Amino acid sequence: MAVEIRSVRTARDLKRFIDLPFRLHANHPQWVPPLKLERRLFLNRRLNAFFSHGEAEYFLAWRDRRVVGRITAQVNHAFNEHQEKNWGWFGFLELEDDQEVADALFEAAAAWLRPHGMERIVGPADFAMNNESGILIEGFDLRPMIVQPWHPPYYRVLVERAGMTKAMDLFMWNLEVTGRDKVLPVIWELAEKAQTEHGIRVRPMRRWQLRKDMDKFAEVYNSAWSENWDFVPYSKKDLDALAQELHLAFDKHWFMIAEREDNGEVVGMAITVPDLNQVLAKMNGKLLPFGWWYLLNKSRLTDRVRVGFLGVKPEYRHTGVAARLYQLHFDAAEARPQDGGEMGWILETNTAMNRGMEAMGGRIVKRYRIYERGL
Repeated sequence: MAVEIRSVRTARDLKRFIDLPFRLHANHPQWVPPLKLERRLFLNRRLNAFFSHGEAEYFLAWRDRRVVGRITAQVNHAFNEHQEKNWGWFGFLELEDDQEVADALFEAAAAWLRPHGMERIVGPADFAMNNESGILIEGFDLRPMIVQPWHPPYYRVLVERAGMTKAMDLFMWNLEVTGRDKVLPVIWELAEKAQTEHGIRVRPMRRWQLRKDMDKFAEVYNSAWSENWDFVPYSKKDLDALAQELHLAFDKHWFMIAEREDNGEVVGMAITVPDLNQVLAKMNGKLLPFGWWYLLNKSRLTDRVRVGFLGVKPEYRHTGVAARLYQLHFDAAEARPQDGGEMGWILETNTAMNRGMEAMGGRIVKRYRIYERGL
């Protein structure tokens, strides 16, 4: 039977869209089922902040009255305006091991993007690069951490045979607190100088003022990440949504702001979250009947963290602030149930951060790939 591509139009279609990876990956122990309620809310155009500056279409691939694949096509107007590009994106890719399905999905996404004036199709990114993004190409035997996708090896093959080529690789670095002796001594020396010589202190973020601290986070992010290949500044609505999401994973030991002592200027920050995928893996996508219990006990059920953001304003990178943030992560890991984890993703072209991870004794354990092709 031929493959037919249809847009998601009904609530039943959306359920099929959300349910597909549960069927495809249920027998893979590395795959972590997402919370279905969260996915439904995330895909809601009225509730997701992405749709304040973007638009998207959701597609299902059908064969013989059965769903065999899914994809989204989206335009991030904020990204294109800031980067002065006409890029369209694809995301939420899930499919059976079938090249005909892959080809049909990519052609449907491309056909939707062309009338919107897009010149390239890039991805995958689930609406934006700071959500789940990339195709897994190394690290298949490892369970993904929070906001990381997992794919079987055939995804890469199908995507490349569909004419997509490499645009950028994203690295995930493993760091263990037991590896403190592997850290270059200069890191600890720089960390001490951040306060003694440059007058910079690091304080924990607070849950009660988390939204306010998100403005400080954005001040650093919009400065420190501005030259990145994928950069788009955070808007107020984006920060509102991010603050709401982070409340679920908030731990004051892992959320940090670096400020000048003399005038309070924010100069750096780090947001590290306990790996809630360790909790989600026990919930099988559902809050009921017992999923809520796992969420309430998440602090006891997680022993890993993901360093999602760690950055310093360019004019303060000589002050040892990054080293101090690294040091405090090691200190927290010695005191908290979480004794290690992963940092990233980090662009393959981000030489400074990748060298920093090497200096910290880290090693690359996962590699994700962003693909592109002309339209």
